[in-house]
Amino acid sequence: MATHELGSTEIPPLEELLDTVRVVAIPTRTRFRGITEREAVIFDAPRGASEFSPFLEYDDAESARWLAAAIEFGWGEVPTPLRDSIAVNATVPAVSAAEVPGVLARFPGCRTAKVKVAEPGQTLAADIARVRATREAMGEDAHVRVDANGGWSVEEAFVALTQLASFDLDYAEQPCESVAELAELRAMLVDAGITLRIAADESVRKAEDPLAVARAGAADLIVVKAQPLGGIAPALRIITEAKLPVIVSSALDTSVGISMGLHLAAALPEGLLAGACGLGTVALLGGDVALDPLLPQRGELRVRRTELDRAALDRFKAAPERELWWRERIARCHAEIDTAA
Repeated sequence: MATHELGSTEIPPLEELLDTVRVVAIPTRTRFRGITEREAVIFDAPRGASEFSPFLEYDDAESARWLAAAIEFGWGEVPTPLRDSIAVNATVPAVSAAEVPGVLARFPGCRTAKVKVAEPGQTLAADIARVRATREAMGEDAHVRVDANGGWSVEEAFVALTQLASFDLDYAEQPCESVAELAELRAMLVDAGITLRIAADESVRKAEDPLAVARAGAADLIVVKAQPLGGIAPALRIITEAKLPVIVSSALDTSVGISMGLHLAAALPEGLLAGACGLGTVALLGGDVALDPLLPQRGELRVRRTELDRAALDRFKAAPERELWWRERIARCHAEIDTAA
């Protein structure tokens, strides 16, 4: 067995991985990132359940990092948690303003909300209405963030954030796509006297050089996800080198993937966490694969691994052609990891 370059966990043979595979397709409660069904591979691994769930459009090279993370969590060692629970934020998809209170009700006790904006096909007016509805529902003492997923140009972001800043935003996550654009926007906001922190997400997890955003001074904090960065150990290395405050987030994972993110957040040294983490998103799914799903309670999640619900694995079992698609994807990504090792 080879050792992957992004971590110290030995890579199991492909046959061993495939023997543990369960592929699920879980409906979402609302459209999220343009999807209404979340597909994921669950590994019934030796160290505990693990997840491989890169989005369908990601290529094999990018998806291989997600597989490396699944291998680390299911076959390797994870750091000893430094804390027992993690505060999490509510996540508000690009729904109408009228739907916001119902979404927030799925996140009991959460005093931070992240609101999706810049959704393709929607308007700035809709974004403003959604953020206003969130602020009104959460109250003045809550933290409200926005996440554009890189959907604005610099000019669009400046116009939008100039108006949204009146809602006392905690930060704006990935308002523009590139590191250079983030740096330009950040400077424009400062020049305009607008105090608003910029967070980088895609500029870290999808970049060839995840530290470029820190070196360029393009962000005030970074948002990290364990799966896209190749696992907990690689993510911790990036966080240490970036020397920026951190929010740990998820990618619409099942409770299995959320557990991976919780273990990353729980391993962060004191003083690095920049607030509530984006790990409450199981609440956006119409089901789960854990006996005791990782859903927010009093605004927090307890750090733990999950026990698989065998009946749920059967209930959400993907169609045969989708299972074959994922098995073939695993094989290709396994080859990418083995080549890189």
